Parts: sequence; C-alpha cells; structure tokens
Amino acid sequence: QVQLVESGGGLVQAGASLRLSCAASGRTAMSIPIGWFRQAPGKEREFVAYISGIGTRTYYADSVKGRFTISRDNAKNTVYLQLNSLKPEDTAIYYCATKNSPGGSYYFSKDYDYWGQGTQVTVSS
Repeated sequence: QVQLVESGGGLVQAGASLRLSCAASGRTAMSIPIGWFRQAPGKEREFVAYISGIGTRTYYADSVKGRFTISRDNAKNTVYLQLNSLKPEDTAIYYCATKNSPGGSYYFSKDYDYWGQGTQVTVSS
C-alpha cells in the first residue's frame, strides 16, 4: 500500500503561481512514478503531468506545457507541481496518483492504483 497526500492548493488571481506537493508514504514510497490529474466541476478527470520514478522522464498535457513544472525530491518522498501563469480554466481539484508497476500508460487515470484526496486550486479572473 502507498498513501499519497496532496497540499498547496488555494485561491489565487489569474497570473499567480502555486506549488502543489504530493507526499508519499508506505511500501516502496521512494522512486514511484507519479501522475498529476485534475477535475473541474462537471468535467471528467484529466491528465496534467507525469514524472518517472527517478525523474528522468516527464510529460505534460498540452494545456499546461510551458506553465507547469513537475519535479521530485526522493529524499523527501515528495513530488511537486509548480503552477505558473495560472488561468481561471486551471480551477479544479488536483490529485496525485501512482501505480503498482511502471508499465502502462501515464495518461489514463484508469492505469493508476493509488490516489490522494486532492487539493483545491481556484483561480479568479
């Protein structure tokens, strides 16, 4: 079992920045791949970013590329998502997730086995 806890969300104005954290604990918490997803009211959960277990591979959704940056500190069992130049359309609950094996897609939420409780990001115009 792996436990994930997100933090760092908040209410900000358009153009502002936030840094989200995803702290992992439990079995094999270190070096696990992490995906960030978000879900806005009335919409399906969508992929945001992914980082491999040792941080050598990262992927981003087109809608956040160039504005969001994913990184990790394995010594702290924590993955970060830096959100810059926030837009009202970035408003959503942000979730981090991981999987039992590194294989499979990084893009589809169904391929992840463990999820955090989410952190709310609200961007006002």
